[in-house]
Amino acid sequence: MQLGIVLTVFAIIFMAELPDKTMIATLIMGSRYRPVLVWLGATMAFGIHAALAVALGQLLQLLPHRWIEAVTALLFAGGAVYLLLVPEKEAEAEGEAEADSARTWLRTTSLAFVVIFVGEFGDLTQILTANLAAKYHQPVAVFVGAFSGLAAVAALGAFGGKALLRVLPLAVIRKAGGVLLAGFAVYSLFTLVRG
Repeated sequence: MQLGIVLTVFAIIFMAELPDKTMIATLIMGSRYRPVLVWLGATMAFGIHAALAVALGQLLQLLPHRWIEAVTALLFAGGAVYLLLVPEKEAEAEGEAEADSARTWLRTTSLAFVVIFVGEFGDLTQILTANLAAKYHQPVAVFVGAFSGLAAVAALGAFGGKALLRVLPLAVIRKAGGVLLAGFAVYSLFTLVRG
């Protein structure tokens, strides 16, 4: 397992997930219920999604390498456009809608699991993880990086989301994530044209 790939995937997934509706849902649930239970449920759901994405990435490896580079560049660009252009209120409303209800520890953990599990299907970070798995041909390293990034964002949302948003507005986080993904899109496009 290559540490460089783990760290690269971690950074990409962490930045892409920070401004996502599932992070907002985790933040809201963490402010209403026991944060450790919210984090546990969200992290279990993210683990399943990371594994599914890596498995899909293994199938994508069957495609020609230039196709994978082109799709990766397009997905980075699409993610950048989404983070830079989708109105902040729309993302917040989606996150709040996903976070409502629960009482006991089992219900809280289950609620967090279900909200994140359902909300993350076909999400930007799941698609990015699949493409990174296809690109790097290192499924374990990509899984560890993606899962760690998702779990870290879930921890930020569940344990410190309210405090984070007081210091750094969500709009700034979204724009920073969008700029980062745009940079990765340019780099991937450069690699495609050069290769």
